[in-house]
Amino acid sequence: MTPHVVSTKTLLKSTVAASVVAIIVFVCFILPAEYNIDPTHIGHKLGLTALAHHDEAETSVKAQSQQQVIEVTVPAGRGIEYKFQMAQYDKMTYEWLSDGASLYFDLHGEPQGDTTGYFESYAIATLSEMKGSFTAPFNGSHGWYWKNTSNKPVAIQLTVEGQYEVIGLKQ
Repeated sequence: MTPHVVSTKTLLKSTVAASVVAIIVFVCFILPAEYNIDPTHIGHKLGLTALAHHDEAETSVKAQSQQQVIEVTVPAGRGIEYKFQMAQYDKMTYEWLSDGASLYFDLHGEPQGDTTGYFESYAIATLSEMKGSFTAPFNGSHGWYWKNTSNKPVAIQLTVEGQYEVIGLKQ
């Protein structure tokens, strides 16, 4: 049996293809996850920017009674927190659903200016989806903590509408 010889042309094509794939992976996944640089916005949609250790404040977006769809990914074996700034008595309707896996979650709020670590839980369960409405009982940050106990990342689609300012993923 003679050994298979690869032509220079085939080797060059393979090298170029591998380089293109490496560049795509670097730009779409590594830059967002490691450096919070996300030129394609794919990293944010997949929740990779939450993995970046950065000290920059995330840009807030003011929303008044407009529907917003937010996609986050909870890494395997980890938890994430997604928050909104709301004034007392501001209202929000929400619906979140995972890509099928159940997640432990805690919908809660933290009073603005509190330094004691106090928070108030509004709903705690393990579900794959939830729909409801919420009125902020006090000024502060309100949102979800999701914990993924599985060995695979879980994608969440969160749809919100109401009076809030997006804080985003809390580090």
